[in-house]
Amino acid sequence: MELGYKLSSEEHRPTDLVQNARSAEEAGFTFALISDHYHPWVDRQGQSPFVWGVLGALSQATERLSIGTGVTCPTIRIHPAIIAQAAATAAALMPGRFFFGVGTGENLNEHVLGDHWPSAAVRIEMLAEALEVIRMLWDGRQHSHRGTYYTVENARLYTLPESPPPIMIAADGPKAITLAGEMGDGYIGLAPDSDLLAKFDEAGGTGKPRYTETQVCWNEDAATARQMAYEIWPNGATKGQLNQELSLPAHFEQAAQMAEPADMEATVACGPDPAKHLEQIKKYADAGYDHVCVHQIGPDQDGFFDFYRREILPNLP
Repeated sequence: MELGYKLSSEEHRPTDLVQNARSAEEAGFTFALISDHYHPWVDRQGQSPFVWGVLGALSQATERLSIGTGVTCPTIRIHPAIIAQAAATAAALMPGRFFFGVGTGENLNEHVLGDHWPSAAVRIEMLAEALEVIRMLWDGRQHSHRGTYYTVENARLYTLPESPPPIMIAADGPKAITLAGEMGDGYIGLAPDSDLLAKFDEAGGTGKPRYTETQVCWNEDAATARQMAYEIWPNGATKGQLNQELSLPAHFEQAAQMAEPADMEATVACGPDPAKHLEQIKKYADAGYDHVCVHQIGPDQDGFFDFYRREILPNLP
């Protein structure tokens, strides 16, 4: 199993994300996921830089760290032909160490141009067509496409990596998991649920990498960590389809009022006890994930890196 680090664009300025990536590489993490948002989940998080600009800086600041978007929605806010160019450039800057994580997105980010937010079934259809467009353009030839959702006219990508980056598809529902198995080079999931991974295998995912993300909040005091996790990442307590459907950070703040700081411990490993952090990671490893990405909530990234270098990375399950 490989342990990764989450570059939380919702919480950190671009220069800090670059430094955090350097620190993750030095600490021994092998990969990183960087979020691709237009808005943070809640205003308290405070940031949301343009991921493709940050990736350019990350390519020059790191040497070994594999980096992927976690995840990009290539369907509404940005046309898939433009995303194809952006991902190809990122892969050219990081030969062999950029991967392209995609998903059907959230209303939070995709409504900003006034587009209608489609149903889940339509979003899956849009993602499938978008991936066809992206892979078509990655062959370097001139193409036109007139599909159900997208039009491309006489487009050609001139700057390409030596080989296309792998596409990892985020999914949790049955139709999305089927798409991930059929069209993805790997899977990104959020729940430590072996049944989801079994469905991915049935859809064609056997032998493909499977990524996940989990939240932690390291702090020398467990109570402080719980409070910090609740204040900065209350969206972690939202249930069901709210993450996909709510449209404003203020709506997530309202939804978070239904939770209490103590509720965060169900999903977030809080405090300085290595056993809690290792147990959190082990849940995902036992479910069948081979890449677990750890998101440290809050400003103390240096303390987190020191703790994981000493206590967690040498003792992984």
